[in-house]
This record gives sequence, C-alpha cells and structure tokens, in this order.
Amino acid sequence: MTMNSPESMIALYNSSTQSRPESEGVATAEFMREIGLKCIGFNGIPRTINMLNAFRASLPSSIAASLNTKPTRFPDASNISQINERGRGLWNAIYRPLETKLELKLGEAHPDLPVFIINNEYGGLFTDPPRKEGATVGRITTSLIAITCLRAQQGVGPQVLSHVFGLRKAWEDGTWKQEPEAGEEEGIRWLVSDEGCTWVLEKVDELVEALGGGQGSTFAPIKAKL
Repeated sequence: MTMNSPESMIALYNSSTQSRPESEGVATAEFMREIGLKCIGFNGIPRTINMLNAFRASLPSSIAASLNTKPTRFPDASNISQINERGRGLWNAIYRPLETKLELKLGEAHPDLPVFIINNEYGGLFTDPPRKEGATVGRITTSLIAITCLRAQQGVGPQVLSHVFGLRKAWEDGTWKQEPEAGEEEGIRWLVSDEGCTWVLEKVDELVEALGGGQGSTFAPIKAKL
C-alpha cells in the first residue's frame, strides 16, 4: 500500500490463496482490503483509493462478487459516543503514560488535530466496529500496519518508534488476546521483543528495497517531479 504497488498486492493475494477453497479466498480479500482501509490513517486517502480499486479489479470475478458490500462504519446518533470511546481507549493504550501530553502538543499545532485523530482515525478507523459482516483487523495487526506503513514511508522515525511501543503495550495490557488470529502467546511474545521488532523493520526495509528498485520509498521521493 505505502509503496503504491498494486501488482505486489495482488501477487501477495494469489500466493496466499493458491490451492485454497473459494471461501478462504473471499476471507483473505476482505482481510487485505480492511488493512488497506486502515492504511488511510498513515498513507492518506488517494493512495488507498487507487490501491483498493486496482486490487478489486484484479481479483477473480467470483471472489469480487462475494465480497461484503454493507458499510459498517457509518456514524450516527446511536453509535457516535461508542466510536469516540473506542478512539480514546486505543489512544490511551498506545501512548500511555504520555497520552495527555501528546494530545495537548497536537492541539498546539491545530486545535482540531487531536480531535480528528482520536475520534475519526483512532475511533472511526483504527478500532473495529461491532459487526458481523466483513473482516476484522485487531489490535496487534493494527499496530503492525502503523509500523510498516510509517517505516516504508521513511522520514517519520518518531512515529515509527511510538507505534513500536504501542505494539509492545498490547502485550503488556493483554489486549493481544482479543486477536487470536494474530498468533499464539509464544509468537506474540517474540514479536514484541527487541528481536521481533527488529525483524519487522528489517523486512519492511527489504520490501522497500525490492519494490523500489533501490530508489527507496515512492511515498516521498527526494526530488518530486510534476
């Protein structure tokens, strides 16, 4: 997603679903596009639009026709408080004990910046709404999305570090247990260790090198061309 490479995304899908039942193909596609949606918070809307459109267009027609079409994040009077509470909860969980200090710092840059980030991104996007349709991307995977997107972008080291700490806090507070699909206890314990976090960063760097042809990230080239 961050490298703006739809060919790589569909190649990953094909590799993951080869010789699998169609039902697993649908579930994998919904999981991947849900991750793509959450990438909006790190990569921006235009790149996600382009990538998800290209992804759907490349899926087998039977898979594309079976994807969920019911939106699950529509805010209204009945759920807006819950959305905001989820956002506040995730924000506090990731940034504790500095959550209030960081919120005030963001507010100095623009008074609506922390309001938008906490309620719209953390509440409306990064947390999973209660639903039966579509795929769910839990706490561990969401932190991995943050780390990998930001690492691939380059130039945002403080944010990468913040989300590495956020990943580790999911282990410390036990919320990793809410996403059993992410792995068993032994695997998550390794993932949040120095060795595991270093492995994640190194694998992102390898992907950037491979997809970027040695030119680095496509997200913010050194010399932009109109």
